[in-house]
Amino acid sequence: QVRLQESGPGLVKPSQTLSLTCTVSGGSITTNYYYWSWIRQPLGKGLEWIGHITSVASTYYSPSLKSRISISRDTSKNQFTLQLRSATPEDTAVYYCARTPRPTGGYDYWGQGTQVTISS
Repeated sequence: QVRLQESGPGLVKPSQTLSLTCTVSGGSITTNYYYWSWIRQPLGKGLEWIGHITSVASTYYSPSLKSRISISRDTSKNQFTLQLRSATPEDTAVYYCARTPRPTGGYDYWGQGTQVTISS
């Protein structure tokens, strides 16, 4: 059973960097055929794909966010991390990490999500 768990601060000040970590258990993030994704959902809005990191550490980002985000990984801890720079109140959302199977796409396992609020 694959499990994903997000962790990080729930409150970030505007202009600071939002940093979240996803810890994966029950499967390795270096296994072929999977991408490891970040998704967010602002209150009352739909899901927004942020980006993902592949089994060989290639990264792909949403065009609307790519100037402000970085996704990296620590294989020794089986974790991947999201950093979003210059946060604004519009970045307030529930943030999820998830696994994307190739080549079908979509998400087959999700973390429970973590609320991040951007506010002074």
